[in-house]
Amino acid sequence: MSGEERLVTVCTAMQMEAQIIKGRLETEGIPVLLSYESAGLVYGITVDGIGEVRIMVPRQLAGQAREILGLGGEDHERSEAGEG
Repeated sequence: MSGEERLVTVCTAMQMEAQIIKGRLETEGIPVLLSYESAGLVYGITVDGIGEVRIMVPRQLAGQAREILGLGGEDHERSEAGEG
């Protein structure tokens, strides 16, 4: 996935669930970037969004990703700049 590519957040989850979602989408050929605060991962904190993982995919594949996850169409799209 290139740094120039626009990414969107298709959903958020806790770390373990995010890893499962990532695996599911990658199995379907959709590249995934997980975005999270490292403190949540290191300390296991799940307060005020810390510990929350954003599951991000390329904009053009967001609808397909949501369909696979049973989340509905692209009308819920939240765009995010490509972050790493």
